[in-house]
Amino acid sequence: MTMRFLSVVGARPQFVKAAVVAHAFEAVQGVSHELIHTGQHYDFAMSEIFFAELGIRQPKHRLEFGGLSHGAMTGRMLEGIENILVADRPDGVVVYGDTNSTLAGALAAVKLHIPVAHVEAGLRSMNRAMPEEINRIVADHVCDLLFAPNETAHRQLLREGMSASNIAVVGDVMFDAALRFAGDQAAGLEMLASIGVRPQAYALATVHRAENTDDRARLAGILEGFALAGAAVVLPLHPRTRQKLADFGLHPPANVRVIEPIGFIQMLQLERNARCVITDSGGVQKEAFFFRRPCVTLRDETEWTELVDSGWNRLVGCNPARIAEAVRNASAPADWPAFYGDGKASEKIVAHLQAFCSARDAGGAREK
Repeated sequence: MTMRFLSVVGARPQFVKAAVVAHAFEAVQGVSHELIHTGQHYDFAMSEIFFAELGIRQPKHRLEFGGLSHGAMTGRMLEGIENILVADRPDGVVVYGDTNSTLAGALAAVKLHIPVAHVEAGLRSMNRAMPEEINRIVADHVCDLLFAPNETAHRQLLREGMSASNIAVVGDVMFDAALRFAGDQAAGLEMLASIGVRPQAYALATVHRAENTDDRARLAGILEGFALAGAAVVLPLHPRTRQKLADFGLHPPANVRVIEPIGFIQMLQLERNARCVITDSGGVQKEAFFFRRPCVTLRDETEWTELVDSGWNRLVGCNPARIAEAVRNASAPADWPAFYGDGKASEKIVAHLQAFCSARDAGGAREK
């Protein structure tokens, strides 16, 4: 009898994480795996392009709940996902990261007593003003299986009272994805030529978090920091950031080369060839590290604390002088610790899911 799993996704990083897990499922006999797409990211550049370039099947189920307030979005997702789970009754549900889709998927599954696993469990920024922090905490406390990407996350889950038997340190699925999808160097060089930059002669930037884009002073400070840094900055512009720039009457400085949003593979190529990376994204902080590129983070805290402690990442907030100084002086430390596993996290996740659900079906205890 086939064991059936559903993954809940809705935003760019989740498509990437689910892609490597989907490929791992495909390599195993006796299981099926499908996607529920909540519609949290709904334009082509932020959503559909990823299914094509990452080689994963189109979602079995689609919801359309992007562009709403946090409460409205999460509530409608919860209702929509619940309806799907009631009809499908999968053996298990997988949620990823820290978005509203993550929270809604976890709550819908656990209320229906369907085993649910959280990929990237145990991450904490310690800033509860961030919606993502609340999503992480709640998801971890209701999920049956907690897949921690590293020992830091593992220790955090134990501090919060999680059962050690429910936690597996599997490594980071984003490291799996970077190894699988990075592509060849020739394609990256061709892309750089089309933008008009040379390898190691630009900084790559991403700005999308609401705390930065929805606050005019913070967004203006970031742009000023880019200008003061002086170096060429390549900025794939997130649709929300583009709209906020227009709303606030702000314009990127002359040294910033704005490009349209790009797919994951193209992003990896830009990261691999950059001198440094500037970002407010959690995932991009790690991707910079995977390619041994120093990172400057436009936040006051990060969930990836080991990158700061090891010198691979600097937190600068939105202070223009700190941004500029960090970009000008960005350099890679000599030591590159293996923080995020061996590139086989997705295979370990699938194996744990199979074992857990098989034991449960056979009458194994469900410990919380």
